[in-house]
Amino acid sequence: MENLIYSPPVVILIFFALFFAASKILARYSRHGIRGAYQSESYACGQRNIQNYVNPDYSEFFPFAFFFTIMHVVVLVVATAPRDVIALPVVFILSSVVAMAIIFRR
Repeated sequence: MENLIYSPPVVILIFFALFFAASKILARYSRHGIRGAYQSESYACGQRNIQNYVNPDYSEFFPFAFFFTIMHVVVLVVATAPRDVIALPVVFILSSVVAMAIIFRR
């Protein structure tokens, strides 16, 4: 019975009640804005009526993000693999070399 308070559903309910109570108490001190004409419009860098909207291109970013994702997964698998299991890290290392060859070839 004493471990019941440490079970995840009970802890979640306790934290939910604490955060809800803190939100209600601190809401009295928050600043309430005046409803304006532009309140429900989308925000775009603080500017209105943008003529030249820039849509960023992430095609140059993708190879670097893919590289770091693959490398993190490989390092995690190799570092946490048991000593008697050799095949799994070797397969991950070889597949990462193939993935890097595919992503960086041009």
